[in-house]
Amino acid sequence: MSRLYAKPLPTGSFIMLMLFIALLLSAISVAYCSYWNRQLLNALYSELSVRDKAQAEYGRLILEQSTWTAHSRIETLATDQLKMRVPDPAEVIMVAP
Repeated sequence: MSRLYAKPLPTGSFIMLMLFIALLLSAISVAYCSYWNRQLLNALYSELSVRDKAQAEYGRLILEQSTWTAHSRIETLATDQLKMRVPDPAEVIMVAP
């Protein structure tokens, strides 16, 4: 009867196995980091788009506010709707503090 004996592994094969596993883990981590980087970049561009829209809306609101508070408009509303007028100098009474 012949016995089959397992051959011993060559010297350094354990180190080669560890290096191969490290190489695989490194490759997987590079792929994962690239994927995560793309996800974060997409989220950043989305937030930048929201910021740009908010800034445009803010600019429109500032313009609208300046239109509503224009001195000529206020004067026209005071004269037409409230019947206000600038008093004559004789009607002005100075009050001492």
